[in-house]
Amino acid sequence: MTIPPPPPEEDPQDRSLTEVEVDIEAPVDVTDPVVQDFEVDIEELTSEEEEVSEVVEMRGRDDAVAAVEMGESGAFMTLGAGSNAAGMTGDRRGAGRGRALRQYGSSRQAEAAVDAALRWFARHQSPNGMWDVTGYPENCTMSDVKCEPGTRYTGADGDAAATAYAVLTFLGGGHDHRYPNQFRRTVQNGIDWLVQNQLASGGWGRDRNYENGICAMALAEAYAMTNDPDLREPTQRAIDHLLARQIDAGGAYGGLGWDYTTSDARNDSSVSGWVVMALKSAEAGGIDVGSGMEGARNYLNQAWKASNTVADITDPYTHRSGFPYTWDALSGDIRRPDRTAIGLCMGVFLGKGQGNIIMETMANDVMARALDDREADYQIDTWPVNTYYLYYNTLGIFQVGGDRWQRWNAHMRDLLVDSQRRSDDCFDGSWDYDGTRFHGHQVGRLVSTAYAALSLQVYYRYRPQDAHLTQRVIKAQ
Repeated sequence: MTIPPPPPEEDPQDRSLTEVEVDIEAPVDVTDPVVQDFEVDIEELTSEEEEVSEVVEMRGRDDAVAAVEMGESGAFMTLGAGSNAAGMTGDRRGAGRGRALRQYGSSRQAEAAVDAALRWFARHQSPNGMWDVTGYPENCTMSDVKCEPGTRYTGADGDAAATAYAVLTFLGGGHDHRYPNQFRRTVQNGIDWLVQNQLASGGWGRDRNYENGICAMALAEAYAMTNDPDLREPTQRAIDHLLARQIDAGGAYGGLGWDYTTSDARNDSSVSGWVVMALKSAEAGGIDVGSGMEGARNYLNQAWKASNTVADITDPYTHRSGFPYTWDALSGDIRRPDRTAIGLCMGVFLGKGQGNIIMETMANDVMARALDDREADYQIDTWPVNTYYLYYNTLGIFQVGGDRWQRWNAHMRDLLVDSQRRSDDCFDGSWDYDGTRFHGHQVGRLVSTAYAALSLQVYYRYRPQDAHLTQRVIKAQ
């Protein structure tokens, strides 16, 4: 099959959105958003497949979603440590979403891009509910011009991860499988596939912790958002399996991170990052995560210390620090202390907030690599970018907030809007993956589109951990 080249540059197509005025005062002190007059909330539109009467009955409930919905345990508050602050996702719908979009600098074009990406995912879902790394282009009937299949990590592992990525993208946009919305059945079918293809052990595919973490996160978020009793057991089983594989290094640290399978000492940040996010999502829904988060905090602290000359890192305004790709807890060996993106994001999910020396100096490092040095894996000026780092960095810098977020958002948002494919064919709503650099990007357009859309959902996907406080803004140097 001949893959068509990208279309010539053209004016972006107008993707109109239904506008709903939002008149809510922002509850925290923040710097002015990049787009100051943004006042649109995206109305939940129903597809022709959804029952109109059901939608009418539920209309108007979105205002309550942000405060009380999803989980009944008061879980949906902010990121951070502790059971009382375990929740995360209260701004994904309704008035909370509209407020977050204005407050943190989204735009109508960015929301239109997210909507187009979700429609792209919906068109490419297989009849059995999965997103097939190699077969997904054949599911689209929009045109005879087809997207290209993925070329690496095909098969059980790639399909499981791609399906979980897609489900997370719908959930991130506030579309779950229980409450009426235009993608409800799409999400239901994706979740059903994940449940049906879960191994007895609690894993997926070849039972690697990387894919297991992504899939567990998708189930955990779906459970936390809906309290669907059918998801509790498979979610708990997935989490238990990950906890059973947590590294303890002979008990020296009381639990650490994760490797691809079982390991006595090798802590892999790319794996541990997904597992930490899965545990946090599970914790938000009341799933038992044991001492997994405490162990992960040990890992973050110890790996950070092993990668940096800690005595020289004292100034949160100017000093920089990194985080390793791997750290051996027994030998002390580290590899590639340039995974700051992952370390920063893990710190957010593990409850390290503004002012923490680890978080501040890793944020300084990310900003310098991306906006000052414009390193190939960190730059966000021109497409293609390393979409894996983009996802982690955007989550982390958003949570750190302040001037850093203002600068980051000014680059990230419009880059993604401008680089999204706009056409009348199968590609419309996706992002090209060629040149996106990270190990595994050859899975293809499914992954590049997921990472880009998730990054554009950052404004409302997870409420900032310090949103209930007056923010202490540290200016990036």
